[in-house]
This record gives sequence, C-alpha cells and structure tokens, in this order.
Amino acid sequence: MRKYLDFNNFIIFDGAMGTMLQSRGLKAGEFPESYNFTHPDIIRSIHSEYVAAGADIITTNTFGANRYKLANSGLIVKDVVAQAVKIARKAAGGKLVALDVGPTGKLMKPHGDLSFEDAYRAFSEQIVAGEAAGADLILIETMSDVYEAKAAILAAKENSKLPVICTMTFQQDGRTLTGTDVLTMVNILQSLGLDALGVNCSLGPKEMMELVEDLVRYSKVPVIVQPNAGLPKICRGETVYETEPLEFSAYMKSMAQMGVTVLGGCCGTTPEHIRAVKKAISNLKPVERNIIDFTAISSYSKTVILSHGINIVGERINPTGKPKMKDALKNQNYEYILNEAIKQRDAGAHIINVNVGLPEIDERQAMIQSVTKLQGAINLPLMFDSPKAEVLEAACRIYNGRPIINSVNGKESSMRDIFPIAKKYGACVIAMTLDETGIPKTAEERLKIAEKIMERAKLYGIDKKDIIVDCLVLASSAEQEAAPETLKALRLIKEKLGVLTVLGISNISFGLPNRPLLNRTFLAAALGAGLDMPIINPLDLEMVKTVDAFNVLAGHDKNADYYISTYSKPGETDISTIEKYVKVDLKSIIRNGLTEKVRPAIEELLKDKKPMEIVDDVLIPALDEVGKKFETGEIFLPQLIMSAEAAKTAFQIVNSYVKNTEGQNSSFMKGKIILATVKGDIHEIGKNIVKSMLENYGYEVVDLGVDVPEYKIVAKIKDENIRLVGLSALMTSSLKSMEDTIKAIRLTGVDCKVMVGGAVLNADYANMVGADYYGKDAREAVKIAQNVFQS
Repeated sequence: MRKYLDFNNFIIFDGAMGTMLQSRGLKAGEFPESYNFTHPDIIRSIHSEYVAAGADIITTNTFGANRYKLANSGLIVKDVVAQAVKIARKAAGGKLVALDVGPTGKLMKPHGDLSFEDAYRAFSEQIVAGEAAGADLILIETMSDVYEAKAAILAAKENSKLPVICTMTFQQDGRTLTGTDVLTMVNILQSLGLDALGVNCSLGPKEMMELVEDLVRYSKVPVIVQPNAGLPKICRGETVYETEPLEFSAYMKSMAQMGVTVLGGCCGTTPEHIRAVKKAISNLKPVERNIIDFTAISSYSKTVILSHGINIVGERINPTGKPKMKDALKNQNYEYILNEAIKQRDAGAHIINVNVGLPEIDERQAMIQSVTKLQGAINLPLMFDSPKAEVLEAACRIYNGRPIINSVNGKESSMRDIFPIAKKYGACVIAMTLDETGIPKTAEERLKIAEKIMERAKLYGIDKKDIIVDCLVLASSAEQEAAPETLKALRLIKEKLGVLTVLGISNISFGLPNRPLLNRTFLAAALGAGLDMPIINPLDLEMVKTVDAFNVLAGHDKNADYYISTYSKPGETDISTIEKYVKVDLKSIIRNGLTEKVRPAIEELLKDKKPMEIVDDVLIPALDEVGKKFETGEIFLPQLIMSAEAAKTAFQIVNSYVKNTEGQNSSFMKGKIILATVKGDIHEIGKNIVKSMLENYGYEVVDLGVDVPEYKIVAKIKDENIRLVGLSALMTSSLKSMEDTIKAIRLTGVDCKVMVGGAVLNADYANMVGADYYGKDAREAVKIAQNVFQS
C-alpha cells in the first residue's frame, strides 16, 4: 500500500465534509456520522464531487467516530467506520481512501479526565475497524493537544500497517491550545514514525503562512496543509467562509512552492476549492526543501536543541545518597519530587534527569507517577534514568514529549533491549562506553565501544545524531589517572564520531573533601574537551556560573547577551541567592501548582491574617501573576491549569474556614456565572477550562453542560438572577445556535451580559452574533467576570 503514496509528486486531499453536510441539510445537534446510515447518497455524492475535482485521496465521514463523541448517539464505532469506508470506497473510483480520525473532544490528564491509555484504546478501536473495512491510510487530524496526537499515532502504528498522517490545529499566536509550537510538534511527532505531518483547521491559508514556513524548515517528513476557507462570518443568518476558491488556491500554490507536497482543505472548503488548487499547481514540481538538521528533545511546549550550546541536566531526582528522596519515593510523595524539579528549573537546568530506582518500591509505577506529575507542572524536557527496559518503556510511552533515555551501553543485551524502545518512541539515547568487560581503562577502547553502539543503532534505524555518548567519569579518589583518560576520550569521540557528549560531573569528587571545587574544575576541563551536556546539581550556582562563562568564551552566548543580563548587577548572583530556589510560600505554591502544600501554608497564614486578606493579598495576586505569564507566553495551558487547581484548593480551604468560624451562610464568593456549550455542540474542553479558572478566582459557576437548548439557558438566568453567561462553541454548525441563544436572552429583557468563546470564534464574530464580550481564553474570561461584577 505504501508505494501508492508518492510524496515525490503532489498529493491532493479532499476538502471539508462537515460544512458540506450543513449545506445539504445537516441540522445543529445532528451527528454527521449518522448520515452514513440515513443519507448514504449524500455522503457518496460529496466524495464523488471531490474525486471529480481532482482529489487523489478522499476522507471518510468518521471525524467523530470514537466512543466518546458517539456516546449518546446510539451509533456503534465499528459499524459507523465500516459503513463510512464502504461509501468512500464506492465513490473513490480508484483513488485512495483515508480513515478520518479526529480528537476525542476531551481534555487529557492530568488536566482533564481522559487518561493516555483510555485515549489510546478509543483511537485503536476506530483504527482497527478502519483497516478491517479497507481504508488505505490513516489521517489523524485537528489535534489541539500533542499528547492526544501521540496516543492516536501509537494506536495507529501498533494496531495497523497503514501509512499514518497527522495534522494539528494552531491558534493565531502560533501555538496549539495546550501550548505546542511548530518546532516542538515536528520534533515530537516525526520521531514517532509518521509518513507526513502538518496543520489543518482553525485558520485560513493566509493566517497559516508563517506556520508553514516553520513546517517546511523543520520537518524531515513530507508536509501536509489543509486550511479553512478563511474565517467564518454570518450572512443572512447562515455561517459562511470568506475565502473564495481562486484566492484559496493562490495561497496553496505559494505553499507548494515553499515545499508543501500534500494539499487539501478543511472547514468551508468545497470541491471548487480543491479544483482550483489542482489547477494552480498543475505546472509545478515539488521543490527540494532546505531542512534544518538538528538534534532536540521536547516537552509539550519547549524544545531544547542539544546541538546548540551547553545544556545543563539537573541530577537531583535520584535517590542515591539522598535520604529525603528515598523517603519521598517510599511514601509516594511526588510533590517532593516535583519541588526538586522546580528548584532545578529555577536554578538554570535545561533538562531534568529522573531516576526513581529503589529496590523496595515498584520502580515502573513510581516512574509513571513521577513523569505524570512532572510533565503536568514544568515544561522542561525529561531524561529517564533506569537500568530496566520496562521502566524506560513505560516512561517513554506516557511522556508528553520527546525524551532522552539514560541509557544504553555496549553490552549485547543492553542494545537488544533499549534500541527498540528508542526507535518506537523516537527518543534520544545516552550511550555509555562500557560493555561486558566493564569500563575500559583507555580512551581508545571507549571510542571502540562508542563506534560499536553507533553501528548497532544504525541497524535499528536510529541516526547517530540522536546518540549522546557518555565517556564515563570515575572517582579520582580511587582512580586518579581516570580523569585525564575521560577528557581524552571526549576529545577522541568528538574528533572521530562528531556526536553529542554527556558526563555525570559530580562522580569525579566522590570520597574527597571540598567536592564543589573539584566538580567545577573538572567541569571547566570537560567543557574545553568537548562536553555538550553536563549532568550536575544546578543548585550549586558556581557550577552554573562556569557553564555561563564557557558559553561566552566558546561563542555560544552571542554578544554575551545572557551573561551580561545575568551578571551585570553586583550581588544578585552571590551564592546566597540559592535561598530563592528553596523558599516556599503560598504565592510560589500557587504559581507552581503544588496542591498538596496548600493546606499547611494557609493554616500558617491564618494565624496572622484574616481569610479575606489571604484571598486579596496572596491568592488573587498569585493567580494574576500566573495569568500574566500565560498572556505573554511564558507559561501555557497545562501550567495555568495546575496553578488554578492549587488556587481552587486554597479557596475551598479558606471558604470552609469562613463557614466554620462565621456561620454556614458566610462566603466570599464573588458572583454566579452560567456556562454552557450551545445546542448542537458536544465539545466541552474550552468550557471546562474556563469553569476551572472562574471558580479559582472565587466565582460560583453553574455548568449546564453541552448541547444546551436556548430555553434552558434563559430559564436558568431568570431562576438564578444571573448577571453573566458564557457560551461556548467549537463547531461551525453550532454558531447559529449561539446567535439564537443570545437573541433569546435579549428578548427576556434581563440584565445579563453574554461572553462567548470557542475555536471558531474571534472578536468580530462575537460582535456579529450579538455578544457583549469575546473570551479568547480562560484568562480573558476572568477579566470579563471581574469587569461585570465590579460594575
């Protein structure tokens, strides 16, 4: 099958299905997938029109055919998929049929209620049905969470033999809903073995141009782009898209000339748009892209390019020689582990090493819990450190990013166990220069082991640039001659192999006095010999200073910008400033989302402060600070939610204290707000995020759920004397319901303001439907509430 996907030539996908169905009679609240049974002729007709327009691949009507979206439809996933593929196959006329796999509509844990494995199982169910029904390839599309995209890709790779393409949807700020930028998306997803990747939906072709520039620069696999037909607007009571086929095709031609080879359309596009694209590129040939070669690891929102400068790996999450860490692991105190990561992040670490190996605990489960906790609160990439393959695989599987495996070595058993894991999950790997005979004495012997590891990695399809060689540091107290040999090995491996290098620096001083002095002296020597990634304790600020100074001298810190900005103020970098990394107060607890530390911090504050003083002087300022960082792109949605959850716990504790001391009717709640996803729309991610943020600012939220008819909203406004209602919509088919709901509210004459939000909305559209406010995100919703209830 794979031979038919000829990426050496342009491939044309079809356009929209949902908006085409709306034009053929699909009503708000109807499941598009139901038309596979009730109106198969309409579905087949749409497919046939796209084939006639020149599409090489048509996409099945299965965007929402997963167990979560079909939960209340009466439809069965397997039957829906089988029928959809059958209809598409009849219409294809020899063209390829792509199984369309959309998002579940739920928010992933730890910020939502959908676990990674539950998402994986839902996608697997749909994909197995699609392959069995005869689909030719899998299109995973409109993903706003790279973690959910990873679950879908693994489901496809592990449960089918079909080619897999994945597209994500981006906001106008250049990031997905959960904060992933293009570089990070590419680095994570292409490492999972995709056949092509790209962007679709949310934006029109004009707005996508900057995203495409990054895509063609970074992606090593073919690039697919499927824009909307511009932005939606209301015309004569109907939702329409403003970009006509000719304009659409002009932008798509430009993208083809930039290096995009797979082109199609999303919401609002029609067979005429696809026909225009086919014509526009008819005389073009795919161009050879100038792809940037880099080695990088990523969290969900941050990519660290390992080949650029010196990157510090924080070593403190490791129970060896650390009684408090051992106790934390034994007692499953993952807040302690999270706090260690936060301190290292704040002290300057670029990557966090995670080692939870203790013989008396379940290391695999401890690693899973630690990774889940860490990736929900910090955005630094992680390195997984364990001698056990099953622990490393568990960590790589549930990690929301592209990690480093620590480690493989020259033993046959090690390479046999570790390389398949690295290949499957796209991880970088640390290669330790030891084998069955132990650690070689000489640099030349360590080089030979490194060469063997590189050759074996190549057989598994792992590029040598993804291998990071550890020449191994031995304690000078036991083997004084070993330090010069390690430095020699560094230089040899850099010269002969040209790969990245890593060392655990603090091993050098074991058993000797004044360890920090030896550590930083050896660090300087190793950096000069070619070390790229020192594994150190970043709370030892002298070590960090050594790295900062080396970056200037080696030319990594251009114009010494970072060095000057960091060290130009006397006293600010004194070793005593280590205290700022260990200071923990309620504000920092809220900022970092340390929920389990909230209660003792509040109980301490209540000794000296009144409840409202805690709310006004601590909680609200902390949330405001987090909100500002969210607005400026310093943090992203997962961190915002973690902070909000910590604040929610704080408000609940303070409110309970007020009721216990001042009476059950006492409360500091600021006002009551209705939230609802409008009639015809079953998506709730955005609504639930807004709900969480509003509650954490002290507002009482009446959540009416999804697919809520206008009469129910109006009745609740009257019954509860509501002053502010928030309406959400993700689907273009439900935007008319939003407008009708607002009209119904206005007709009652009640004094109630309306804010609206959702992926298909913007400020202009909010104004068109008659809303008072446009809540572009959860932070903006809080500002709107503050404005309404303070007036």
